[in-house]
Amino acid sequence: MNHYPLWKYLLILIVIAGAALYALPNLYPNVPAVQISHESGELNATTLVTLRQALNEKGIEIQGEEQQGNKILLRFTDTETQLRASEVSKDALDGRHVVALNLAPATPGWLRAIGASPMNLGLDLRGGVHFLLQVDMAAAIKKSINSYRESFRGTLKDAKLKRYSVTQTKKQVKVKFRDADSRTAGLEVLKTEYGDELIFTEENNGDSYILSAKISEDMAREIQSLAIQQNIQTLRNRVNELGVAEPVIQQQGAERIVVQLPGVQDTAQAKEILGATATVEFRMVDEQNDPFAAAESGRVPVGSLLYYERDSKNPILLKREVMLTGDRVINATSGFDESGTPAAIITLDGRGASRFSKVTAENIKKLMAVVFIDNKVVIIDKDGKKIRKTIKSEEVISVARIQEQLSKRFQIEGLDSTHEALKLSLLLRAGALAAPVEIVEERTVGPSLGQENIQLGKKSIAIGFILVMIFMALYYRLFGLVANLALTANLVLIIGIMSLIPGATLTLPGIAGIVLTVGMAVDANVLIFERIREELRNGNSPQASIHAGYAKALSTIADANITTLIASLVLFVFGTGPIKGFAVTLSIGILCSMFTAIMGTRAIINLYYGNKKSPTLAV
Repeated sequence: MNHYPLWKYLLILIVIAGAALYALPNLYPNVPAVQISHESGELNATTLVTLRQALNEKGIEIQGEEQQGNKILLRFTDTETQLRASEVSKDALDGRHVVALNLAPATPGWLRAIGASPMNLGLDLRGGVHFLLQVDMAAAIKKSINSYRESFRGTLKDAKLKRYSVTQTKKQVKVKFRDADSRTAGLEVLKTEYGDELIFTEENNGDSYILSAKISEDMAREIQSLAIQQNIQTLRNRVNELGVAEPVIQQQGAERIVVQLPGVQDTAQAKEILGATATVEFRMVDEQNDPFAAAESGRVPVGSLLYYERDSKNPILLKREVMLTGDRVINATSGFDESGTPAAIITLDGRGASRFSKVTAENIKKLMAVVFIDNKVVIIDKDGKKIRKTIKSEEVISVARIQEQLSKRFQIEGLDSTHEALKLSLLLRAGALAAPVEIVEERTVGPSLGQENIQLGKKSIAIGFILVMIFMALYYRLFGLVANLALTANLVLIIGIMSLIPGATLTLPGIAGIVLTVGMAVDANVLIFERIREELRNGNSPQASIHAGYAKALSTIADANITTLIASLVLFVFGTGPIKGFAVTLSIGILCSMFTAIMGTRAIINLYYGNKKSPTLAV
């Protein structure tokens, strides 16, 4: 009656042992480390070798090193060595590498080899700066309306229509014609070009025949979505300048962006960096002169400018005249050309399309370059004072040959990979903020306060855990000790799962969820044990009482936990940062407690009492 098949015992052991294995990294302390990444998302294979040589020359000993995808982590014995290593690394690498101070767990190599790592800690536990930014969506729509106004003028001009004027309001573009026939012709032309994006209506005002166009709801949602994405990418590029090890930049709701910068305490500097701007320029390549000779001699031919390619740092001569600026790029996506090779697909506004069409028609089979212009804010020492200075950085991010006349929509080909195509499209979109942002919330958490929060969180969990264990042991005796074992396994499972889930972050509300789970985890056992007591009072045999206790309490346990789980899922779906952290730990705790309370304790009870004919139950 009270026996489990062997596979159930093995399943329970494997689950608990696996959770314990992945929870182990949380026992190891953090050590000072330097994290190196590349703003392009890809590290050169020789970067680690360069770092080793530079640090060895300065007598700096590396305690541990590892390369995780697109970042390198170097561990050191103390913070003084860490700071020296950071300065040496910055000097050894070029300006496109991001060198950040970090605290890395001293997890043994054999645990890292199986993907085991400690839980990620939230800003309230690590310390740093938190910003909540409000994106001005009305400005994004207005910018699009302005773009359509310029596009209408170019489109109607190309169609050779006459006697019209184009104006705009906050939400729509209006074209005024002299007669109905001209309006009908204009409507046909504009619908062909913009019918999927705009809604057209006709109206009369005296002798004026007006055609109004407003953005469709689907297009408005797309504009707002692109504005959020572009702003997030732009902010991410800005954050790289701060050298933050593990920043969090993500969308919150429909119109807000959360920026969390662990370890940053200078909010003024963070605001300046986040507010920096960037753009792109399209220029023709000077193919008549030697760029290497110009770079060596310092004499640049008249009418040209000397630039350097971003990846190779090779010099390149570009014509002084700008073909097109990034202000005219309204969208950029990655894709593939006709031959199936990666490409960046660019969309221009009306004025940009007209200008680009004319220039490219005159330069077919010639090289065109895309220049990325970034205004960086750096801190310099002047007479012992820290001064912030804006430095303009210009790099060539792409060079391609013009194959045909280009207009509103064109492709940049000759890219090496889909990653490069995606990177280029993101850079083109991230040249500047798509819509203004306003800081609506700002918080700073000091590192000492974060450490204090961690200690208080551990203390609250330990106190709640010990009190519950004492109560269960005194009130339910042997069965209470079994429940305590299940409670311990439950805590191990929560920590193991939180450490295993990518992106899961432990925050103060998350700790509250664990404390609440510790108290709730024994509820199922209390129901089971009380049911067993009731069956014994009714005269049933000990074995029948155990069986009935688990069987009859199951529906009540399921109802209670499922309703709580539903509530936690609602909190996760509709809540924000701290609420989500609470909901995650509570949900994991509920699922783990059902597993340990129902299967775990039953397995131990079956092992102890299952082979006894008429045992005396210590419950």
